[in-house]
Amino acid sequence: MMFMILIWSVKYNQQEICALKGSTVFMNGTFTHPEGLTVKETFWGKHTGEELSDLSKDPDYSGRVEFFTDDQKHFSLKLSDVMKKDEHQFCFRIKTNVEKERWVGTPGVQLRLTELHVEAPEEVTEGQTADLTCKTTYSLTDPFIWYKNGRPLTTKTIKNNQLHLQTVSSEDAGSYSCAVGGSQHLNSTAHSLRVRYPLKRVSVSISPSGEIVEGSSVTLTCSSDGNPPVKIYTWFKGSASVGEGKTYSIPNIRSEDSGEYTCQSRNDRGERRSTAVKINVLCRLLVIEITKIIIIFILSVSDPPKSVSVSISPSGEIVEGSSVTLTCSSDGNPPVKNYTWFKEGGPSSVRSGHSYSPLQSGSYYCKAQNQHGAQRSDLVPVDLNGETQDFCVKFLHLMIKE
Repeated sequence: MMFMILIWSVKYNQQEICALKGSTVFMNGTFTHPEGLTVKETFWGKHTGEELSDLSKDPDYSGRVEFFTDDQKHFSLKLSDVMKKDEHQFCFRIKTNVEKERWVGTPGVQLRLTELHVEAPEEVTEGQTADLTCKTTYSLTDPFIWYKNGRPLTTKTIKNNQLHLQTVSSEDAGSYSCAVGGSQHLNSTAHSLRVRYPLKRVSVSISPSGEIVEGSSVTLTCSSDGNPPVKIYTWFKGSASVGEGKTYSIPNIRSEDSGEYTCQSRNDRGERRSTAVKINVLCRLLVIEITKIIIIFILSVSDPPKSVSVSISPSGEIVEGSSVTLTCSSDGNPPVKNYTWFKEGGPSSVRSGHSYSPLQSGSYYCKAQNQHGAQRSDLVPVDLNGETQDFCVKFLHLMIKE
């Protein structure tokens, strides 16, 4: 006994598909037709209430659709790069060798489009917890994948469409996005998560680096890590405040600028001070390599004479007939080459040398000179009691001194 199939049948595997914008979808099913008919043409079309037209001939779908059928009467539609205007009901059409014997499988497959977006707080405080949710218009069955700064997250707690951050730290700040398995290239729009935390890692850098020569310019720069950003930078030399701002410059640095410097950074969550950096402007290292032997000289800073002063010997009241010696002292590098003595009101110098014994009362000063310049001492008064003593006695004293 033989049975004949006398009915049409079109069955879809899914009545509704929810897909991500930009993804590729497949609509599948099976069909039957009355025996004695030969299938001449099959195609998919949009169900609009009018005659179903071939989707592959629609300019809006050019290059985006593919139809498949086989001998077991399986059929499928592949639709690529789906977009918002593709939200329609799609139906499968069968045409046979008999003009009136044709069939449309209705209702068809409804396509709905959704997009991903991250729902999360804009800012959290260090130590708190935070939950980030990957939101969609319609439910998706594929697993969710999370990214931070473009890299997949594997060490965080992910449950369904939610990313849980337990005990947030400053390292959790960044740009978060989500995707679903099979469509990893269709990430959501990135969401920026900020983390508020106290100041950390306050440090000071010196420019230029290396040994500092007197007379050069030096700039200290303060760096720190904190959110919110630093509002106030304060500079200290020892315990004394010397300036404000991210940088602190010392033009024409002198030896008295030597010392330990620190930077204190302050934001809305507190303040923190750097470790001290030491500046030494007294000397530098000059390294000279001669026949592969490195000789290190420690050179002090070169400058003109300083602190030029005159001492009197003997000190106290000068007795008539005695001699007086003035000695000139100074501080300079390189050492003083010439000492010159002058009497106030005199037209020229009265003597050269490290010391001088005047024969007349008056005010005297000395001038010390090296290759970088000259500096004079203050006036020193000399009162020789008995200035009218016999010239021979004075001359004898002078000869003995010399």
